[in-house]
Amino acid sequence: MTGDTQRILVIDDDPELRQLVRIMLTRVGMEVIDAESVAKGVRALATPPLPDLVLLDLMLPDQSGMDFLKQVRARAAFNAMPIIVLSALVDTNQIRDALSAGADRYLTKPYIANNLVSYVQETLRTGRRKA
Repeated sequence: MTGDTQRILVIDDDPELRQLVRIMLTRVGMEVIDAESVAKGVRALATPPLPDLVLLDLMLPDQSGMDFLKQVRARAAFNAMPIIVLSALVDTNQIRDALSAGADRYLTKPYIANNLVSYVQETLRTGRRKA
């Protein structure tokens, strides 16, 4: 991989979804690191180099994605790293809470593959959402 390759961390407990996201993002030249739990996501964040962006599910087996989101946003080292929530939860309060907690975008599952790639590329280009 070159130094210009963008690294995406996908934290989701669904192996098929992680594989689909890996295929979609590697097709456009991105490197994908995946984790099926918050614990593995935390380990991935502790292993340099940091990902350029995180795709995060909210319903995970060991801890809620919302708790992970709040923990990551509480650490200055991760201030510039965009986080996109991918969730089956479509409740407007849940969406608002995730955005308030520091998610830069919220995409509901199922989503159209091209939209996901476009959202990732745009978020990488524009950086963190301004509060």
